[in-house]
Amino acid sequence: MQKKNATVHLLLLDPSQNDAETLVSLLRNAGRATRAHRVTSEEDLEEAIRTGTWDLMLARDIDQEVKPEEALATIRRLDKDIPFILLTGDYDRDRTVSFLKAGAQDTVPGDYTDLLVLVVRRELSALDERRRRRSLESHLREAEQRCQLLLESSKDAIAYINDGMHIYANQSYMDFLGYDDIDELICIPLLDTLAPESQGPYKDFMKAFADGEDDGMKLNCVARRSDDQQLNITMTALSATYDGEPCTQIVIQPEKSDLELEEKIRQISSQDLLTGLFNRQYLMDALNKAIVKAGENNETGALAYIALDDFMAMKSKVGIAGADLLLGDLAGILRQHVGEEMILARLSDDAFCILCQPCEEQTLADLCERIRKHIEDHLFDISDRTIQLTVSIGVAAITENSPKAPDMISRAHTASAEVRKLEGHDRGNGLVIYNPADFETLDEDNSVEAIQKALDEDRFRLLFQPIINLRGEGEEHYEAFVRMLDKDGKEVSPYDFLPPMGPSDMAGKIDRWVTLQTIKQLSGHRSKGHDTRLFLNITSETLQDKTFTSWLSVALKAARLPGDSLIFQMREGDANAYLKQAREFSKSLRELHCKVSICQFGCALNPFNTLKHVDVDYIKIDGSFTEEIQKSEEARDKVKEMVESLRSSGKLTIIPLVENAAVLATLWQAGVNYIQGYYLQAPVPEMNYDFGDQ
Repeated sequence: MQKKNATVHLLLLDPSQNDAETLVSLLRNAGRATRAHRVTSEEDLEEAIRTGTWDLMLARDIDQEVKPEEALATIRRLDKDIPFILLTGDYDRDRTVSFLKAGAQDTVPGDYTDLLVLVVRRELSALDERRRRRSLESHLREAEQRCQLLLESSKDAIAYINDGMHIYANQSYMDFLGYDDIDELICIPLLDTLAPESQGPYKDFMKAFADGEDDGMKLNCVARRSDDQQLNITMTALSATYDGEPCTQIVIQPEKSDLELEEKIRQISSQDLLTGLFNRQYLMDALNKAIVKAGENNETGALAYIALDDFMAMKSKVGIAGADLLLGDLAGILRQHVGEEMILARLSDDAFCILCQPCEEQTLADLCERIRKHIEDHLFDISDRTIQLTVSIGVAAITENSPKAPDMISRAHTASAEVRKLEGHDRGNGLVIYNPADFETLDEDNSVEAIQKALDEDRFRLLFQPIINLRGEGEEHYEAFVRMLDKDGKEVSPYDFLPPMGPSDMAGKIDRWVTLQTIKQLSGHRSKGHDTRLFLNITSETLQDKTFTSWLSVALKAARLPGDSLIFQMREGDANAYLKQAREFSKSLRELHCKVSICQFGCALNPFNTLKHVDVDYIKIDGSFTEEIQKSEEARDKVKEMVESLRSSGKLTIIPLVENAAVLATLWQAGVNYIQGYYLQAPVPEMNYDFGDQ
């Protein structure tokens, strides 16, 4: 990890030896001990990145043998965490945007040496934090794996129960009750694993445990195995958590020692029974260790995912028994090519993996290409039938920047699936090396496609946050926020995925989706007797959309919703940029009896100028003022003066980002009308805030 006075290992892309030495002297004079390597060719660059550990790359943006774009692409392709800073001549906005999109950390004019030193300090500090995080994450994974290993290898039969259902069981527990698959056991209530005469006492036992949570409570009862054999057992209950959720740990033991039963309760075998290769669990454990080693020792490795093409069609031809024979023969071919230093495992019915460390991904790719050719040329003799197989192989590098083991498997699998997209490989039979720059870059084109796909797949969600009248008048106001579920199921704002510059039709689509869904939910909510009003945020694209208000009129009539129940909120910056459109938009909304609000107010050089042209009802002052008024008397006076001016012109004021009660007295004295923030409630899926309890 990068310590405060540690030596900086610097890569330089500069055709001038003198200029390169000047950069090194600059960092040394700034208090950074620096060891540098000047790149002279593409081969030199690749060799340096593969074999060394680098903290930073400075590239001068002038004509030279290795172009800066190529150097940055090489860093991305090799999946190395090396901050990249481009030293430019004159500022070129388009070139800066291009490099930042490609993964560069910054561009700095070469003559701005003071700025360069500050940027270098920032990036080295950020790199240090990333390395610390990776180290802590690897230690956490190791601790979790040790705990999991202790559970798995324990001779005690242990399970975790939540609401009476199994959520986890170790192998000893499954063997004890005669189950082969954890997925099968998870579908079975613990009650169903007991004999009928023990089910009543078990219910009483668990009720007493829940009431008293007396860890170590025991119950003598009769277990019923999957083969209907009954066993006298002692059950022990303890409070526990699993995956962060509270649950009950159950430990079962035979009332009497049974040597045959003890023999059954043993560690999970690391071997796949059909092929004799390592099994999935062994591979995942080894892959976790390889990722940790790559992070701590910079020891690069590689993972290959070998998928059988059209396996189900082949299986239907030769049957299950024939498919088993074929998989056994295929395992033999793989063994011929894989050395002792590699791990060869069967991942699933139709997939195998090779793990190698230390190893470059190209070296493993060359080996896998020989394997692919051997399999393609081999004739499998199965039940007097000749079968030909092909495989699609994906290879992914294991570096200090690699994700967790399941995501590494996903990388190799993704590359394997890409084979069928290659020209002439629509049936598979090829090899692709995973390049993070190809698969993980989110550019303007595919970001819009991702949003459209999320809309089509109903992966948008609405959240609501209350806005409270500080004067205690009991009005019900909420602000609606939209969240999109990304490919990993995490909530993100779809607006963050939009291109930062230029018009986007997608922004208008999102605005209309939010408006329509909000109208539907608000109509249902108000039908229950609530006099609720909602703030809806709209983008500059909607401000310029002359058809929006006519569309809104139809939507309001269809839902039988009064216009004054909606308050459309525009950003101050958008209102200033499109002043004429904002004025017309506000006027059109008033014809529908809707209200208008401006948010992020107070950031413009002359914020009150906007209000001369755009008629609004509410002003939400920018959240930066909320923090400042808790620290500065000057800021408090400024906010108070701003609120007073707004109130005198008939505007209702809102202060957002209220995180604690300490600021409330100041806001009250300043004459603020409404407050909003996590102190009251975080955004939630339901409009369930109790406005009467203030």
